[in-house]
Amino acid sequence: MDIVFKCPHCQTELEVESDAAGETIPCPACNKEIRIPANSGGTPPPPPPPRTAAPAAKEEKKFAVPVSNKPVEPLIQKALPSLEAQSKIDGKKLIRLKTIRHSDCKEVGHDNFDAFVTEFLNKIGEENIVSITPINYSYVEMGTQKLITDFGLAIIYRG
Repeated sequence: MDIVFKCPHCQTELEVESDAAGETIPCPACNKEIRIPANSGGTPPPPPPPRTAAPAAKEEKKFAVPVSNKPVEPLIQKALPSLEAQSKIDGKKLIRLKTIRHSDCKEVGHDNFDAFVTEFLNKIGEENIVSITPINYSYVEMGTQKLITDFGLAIIYRG
């Protein structure tokens, strides 16, 4: 049966095996020499009374709100006007860019690239076209996971 006792110097509760009774050891807490008492009657000492925790004092928290003299910035930015709306600002025709990729014009079994480009060019009008430049690009095809090289057009126009 174990012997439970307190260090007479630092009051740390210690527990040792009963066959160590009468030995002198250094206290593991304060490192002073202590003699292990004999356990009288072979019964362990009564457990210490339960500690009753005193209710913690209520701590008043003070929060500070940041104050600034700068104007407040909005958290959500207003969306930019559409390109159609931008082209009508002050009656000026702004320069715009449209990229048409060949892979975006394919439908099941049909290649609509020429029809899509023709429709777009007719919509903006020949007088607004600044330049038409062919482009090459690469992408990974989802079905086969292969790198595919394709073509398209970069159209710069007023509008």
